[in-house]
Amino acid sequence: MPKQREGGSGGTQIQLIPAPADGAIDAADETVDLLLDTGRAPGEILVLTSGERHPWAAHELTFGEESYWAQYDAADDVFYADIAADRAKGRPVVVVAVNGGNDETMPQALAGALERAGALLIVCGDPARINTLLGANA
Repeated sequence: MPKQREGGSGGTQIQLIPAPADGAIDAADETVDLLLDTGRAPGEILVLTSGERHPWAAHELTFGEESYWAQYDAADDVFYADIAADRAKGRPVVVVAVNGGNDETMPQALAGALERAGALLIVCGDPARINTLLGANA
């Protein structure tokens, strides 16, 4: 069962989905499937990774940065990016796969993800690490 807490501006909800670092992308993918199954439009969802790129992003980047970011700008499908990608601005739902990242920079990265989330931030990863990282930013 995901843990929930309030945070962010405008009462953005935060949900934590427990997953090991090497399973965080899978947990994020399952979360996206659930969001779509419950009526979220694909263009409302942004998925960010803190370590290795999501396989979709890695594949799409093989066609070039311009094509990749054109898909983001179109906002008609789920988009996958690195948590540090400043060009990926907000969407109503942001899903973060904590599949790596530096503990010194992650609190700021998660704060940035929270700012990007209009209504809901879902963080998939090790609950103890995520709570520590979110607490470091509180």
